[in-house]
Amino acid sequence: MHYQTASWESYMGPRSRGNVVVDDPLQRIERLASDNAVVIFSISTCCMCHAIKRLFCGMGVNPTVHELDQDPRGKELERALIMLLGSTSVVPVVFIGGKLVGTMDRVMASHINGTLVPLLKEAGALWL
Repeated sequence: MHYQTASWESYMGPRSRGNVVVDDPLQRIERLASDNAVVIFSISTCCMCHAIKRLFCGMGVNPTVHELDQDPRGKELERALIMLLGSTSVVPVVFIGGKLVGTMDRVMASHINGTLVPLLKEAGALWL
């Protein structure tokens, strides 16, 4: 697993040019999600987050994990994920190939019905 540490940019508040916010949380999520084949937004003390990380590692996938509770702007990202998902139960949130897969229930349903492995292969996260 690759744990993404907060970059210098994430310590800065949202930048603005005039009245336009340059790096809003949804844009940041989109950018982070597209940086790697598998990206998990997580909270370090969440047991469901731990389970999803173990699932991917057990499959031979090396996900990039963004721990929201260790990011100075993690609360902003968490609120943006709530808006994106339309749910109050947010973590873990998984992106594969830059596309939103969803939370634990969606990932597990994909795993059970056999569509998860093809997604991982298509994203280049799994070779076999």
